[in-house]
Amino acid sequence: MTAASLAAHTLAPRALAGQAPAEQAVTDPGQTSAQYSIMMWTLNKQGTFEQNLDRVALAGYHHVELVGEFKKWSEEDYGRILARMETLKITVDATSGVSAGFSVPSGGDAFLAGLKEIIPPAKRLGCKQIILLSGKSIEGAAPGTQHAAAIESLKRAADLLSSAGLVAVIEPIDRIENPTIYLDGVTEAFEIAKAVNSPNIRVLYDVYHEQRESGNLIEKFEAHIGLVGLIHIADVPGRHEPGTGEINYTNIYRKLAQLSYKGTIAMEFYPTTDIVETLRRARDQARSVLS
Repeated sequence: MTAASLAAHTLAPRALAGQAPAEQAVTDPGQTSAQYSIMMWTLNKQGTFEQNLDRVALAGYHHVELVGEFKKWSEEDYGRILARMETLKITVDATSGVSAGFSVPSGGDAFLAGLKEIIPPAKRLGCKQIILLSGKSIEGAAPGTQHAAAIESLKRAADLLSSAGLVAVIEPIDRIENPTIYLDGVTEAFEIAKAVNSPNIRVLYDVYHEQRESGNLIEKFEAHIGLVGLIHIADVPGRHEPGTGEINYTNIYRKLAQLSYKGTIAMEFYPTTDIVETLRRARDQARSVLS
């Protein structure tokens, strides 16, 4: 698809509604700078998966993230999409898709079974990170029960992930978006990851969710950068690109540069203007500060 045809196809976006000592950033020795990715679900209303892959490539990205789209792909779909990604030099850096939560006291076996199920397609896609969610908060559960269950389940998961050569990142979701979620902030997520004490369990720091839930974004990066495995980017309100809302992303990127963060930064927002140009501009803004 050419740039002209993509521009013609672009649709109007839909607007939806006490610190520990600082840790050192854990980085891949072979990676000398942060890499940038696109969470593909945010473009679903703008065209097909493959049309959006072309947009991602035109915007200059080489990585995408999924939410389990491959579960619906036929063998023909796999072959065609993987061939297109190879042509565009795009790889999958992370995916979610495990339906069972890791914080359900009686659900550890179901969670582990779901994780085992997603490993083969993740490896087929060349994906190295699995995004995990906690599941629902259980009404009436004794204090600390779900926290302890999360640690136990993730310790078991860490062994499985280590054998598979994969890493998991646990993602808190704000309760404005998901009122029933258990894990709703990075503070507890970092506590859980510390207790699991495995290089195969890290935290997905979603700046959008954390701002909506409790704010104080930069100090949490400072205190826990060594446990951050992935960062997601969107502004508040509206989940649009940086610069459209209240988050000062220049200051966040400046802090990440000071902390030598060299992991993945994934754009997970609804573009408000031309898709390709908006994605390119968001990456360039981050890269100009981080480099």
